Amino acid sequence: MSSSPLPNLDANLAVALDALLTEQSVTRAAVRLRTSPAAMSRTLARLRRVLQDPLLVRAGQAMVPTPRAEALRDEAAAVVRQLEALLTPSGGIDPADLRRTFTVQASDLVGAALAPGLLGLARRRAPGVSLRVLAEEWEAGPALREGRVDLEIGAIDHVDPETRVEELVTLRLSAGVRAGHPLTEGTLTPTRLAAAEHVAVSRRGRFTGPLDSALAELGLGRQVSAVLPGHLAAMALAAVGNVVCLVPTALPGEPPSPLSDAAHAMGLRLLDIPLPLPPLTIGMAWHPRHSADGAHQWLRDAVRRVLRPTREREGVSGG
Repeated sequence: MSSSPLPNLDANLAVALDALLTEQSVTRAAVRLRTSPAAMSRTLARLRRVLQDPLLVRAGQAMVPTPRAEALRDEAAAVVRQLEALLTPSGGIDPADLRRTFTVQASDLVGAALAPGLLGLARRRAPGVSLRVLAEEWEAGPALREGRVDLEIGAIDHVDPETRVEELVTLRLSAGVRAGHPLTEGTLTPTRLAAAEHVAVSRRGRFTGPLDSALAELGLGRQVSAVLPGHLAAMALAAVGNVVCLVPTALPGEPPSPLSDAAHAMGLRLLDIPLPLPPLTIGMAWHPRHSADGAHQWLRDAVRRVLRPTREREGVSGG
């Protein structure tokens, strides 16, 4: 089965045709397209050969379109508008026009901190946007590469070489306890902290972490009575018992972090840990195919607004 070869199409001819039929003047069309009258005359000649019609003919001092040109006028303008839309960078989108579900991979704590603010922004500026938050069980690299996840948000430490990573905020760990817990009375020392009952958070079920390493430097160890897969469950346990959980909080002198909101909502008291623990850096990772996508740019900017601490967080949360 044979097929005829496609003609040698030139999108510039469509743009020139639109300009000529709109201006009905070679000189004005040349000015519009920032070219010379001579070049525009050559383009008109080429259009006449391609379309086998004179298109514009002299009528006294002016040029008037032929019936074929009149029939092509609206179609040429529509083609040029479509070309402009096709070749315009997608960054200049109107969030109100977005109709998209974004999939984010994050821990329960990050998801709880992100969802209210992100949905609040979407409600006011991008009502067609919805959010799906997936747990961290998936490996980030394949999920991002295969398009199952738009963003991974959290402690980014296992990404593929091509993955884009942006740090959002650096936090510290505090000790979360219920109101009235013995540790809320008096000075919190490493010895008192080690002697308390603890709940650990680990997706892999590990009993030890950075706090244990810091205590070991002083010859101390702590009692971990439970290991839970998520921070929210650990906070809920601490809110009703005498266990200590770790809660990410803002660095000294920085505005409050939304990652502490759940702990405050549960009534936990957050105590400074008297040990040099490594900071916790929260970032976001995405596949580079989304870097120039206007909708994804809106998502990344919204995440920055929600998770980066600011002096005024109104306009980001709920409402």
